[in-house]
Amino acid sequence: MFDLRGRTIALCVTGSIAAYKSVEVARLCVKAGAAVLPVMTHSAPHFVGPVTLSGICGESVAQDMWDPGFSGEKHIALSERADLVVIVPATADLLSRLATGRADDLVTALALSARGPVLVAPAMHPRMWDHPATRRNVDGLVRDGRVVFVGPVVGPVASGESGLGRMAEPQAIVEAIGKALGQGAAAAAGAAAAAAGDLSGRRVVVTAGPTVEDLDPVRYLGNRSSGKMGFAVAERAAARGAEVTLITGPVNLGTPRGVARVDVRSALSMRDALARALGDDLSGADALVMTAAVADYRPAVVSPVKLKKMQGAGGDETSLRLVKNPDLLAEIGAKRATKKPVLVGFAVETGTPEQLVDYARGKLLQKKCDLVVANEARVAFAGDDNRATIVSAAGAEGLGTMSKVELADRILDRVRDVWADIVA
Repeated sequence: MFDLRGRTIALCVTGSIAAYKSVEVARLCVKAGAAVLPVMTHSAPHFVGPVTLSGICGESVAQDMWDPGFSGEKHIALSERADLVVIVPATADLLSRLATGRADDLVTALALSARGPVLVAPAMHPRMWDHPATRRNVDGLVRDGRVVFVGPVVGPVASGESGLGRMAEPQAIVEAIGKALGQGAAAAAGAAAAAAGDLSGRRVVVTAGPTVEDLDPVRYLGNRSSGKMGFAVAERAAARGAEVTLITGPVNLGTPRGVARVDVRSALSMRDALARALGDDLSGADALVMTAAVADYRPAVVSPVKLKKMQGAGGDETSLRLVKNPDLLAEIGAKRATKKPVLVGFAVETGTPEQLVDYARGKLLQKKCDLVVANEARVAFAGDDNRATIVSAAGAEGLGTMSKVELADRILDRVRDVWADIVA
């Protein structure tokens, strides 16, 4: 269980049969030490009693924006108190209203005025979740980067049918709340750094995600990078006051607030975007964090039409001629005449921890980096957590498992230290 002491959560409940689980979410949050502010839509009391929710939370339930006994704007007052707004359950109608920026009741007005991200736990019939309108709404919310989803999951729903649409279980929702609030000492340090604006006046360029190399209009060579690590670095750098440019391969992630995003596809297009961002003399950035998993090779020839399967003798095998892509990190390292920009590389490998660190040390020297972050492929890809070692000329700092947001702050702390050494 996460330690939520000192945190305040606005728990919004909507009209769904899954609303009964919101009581358990409230109980677990209170048990973890959080203050919980219960908010309900007008239809929610048909499914769970306000008295029950109020009793668990120790706070009266807010339902109406037009409460005559309240002086001021209730949604603003709640948003000022809440570290996180959580909507459990989030119905299809609620997601639609969030996607279009509606603020016609207390819950949507609170979500629109929230100081931070809004965490939602969708719950609906699988056909409703699969409907194109719902998919458009979800995709739009993800792209905007202001809503964090937990679930839905596959399982039985109220009708007795089963499929993807069942609300995540309360324990999973509370774990997502803990991650969204950023647990641990590293997160607290990151929050303090953001409050102080310790990267103000600095320009940071981040690369993220995979690059993909087209074979034809249908197929491509790619890798499993989700882009989450790079997006976390960009998000935290911007929160700490930096001017951030994020150059990303194809990913399904929303743009962090305050970040200038450049979408690319191939290694060569990422190379061009880096040249534009950094300039001929590399003066366009104070730091470059290269988290992207850039393809080592690309097809020698890209077919303008779909390649057909070979028929007849020998059709069970084929060969593909590849050419080497430029090493973007090595190119920039070789071009640096000074310590600007501070250069951070990533080494995603397989092997023992010792082998990973040895490889990172080699990369540090060969590519003339200031820092190399070594992590194992099976841990690094796709998930929200990571386990890494930061390698520099001074040594290797092993870090335990932490969220990618927390790791991003640790990396930026080290970048800040390198800047300080340059000045000294």
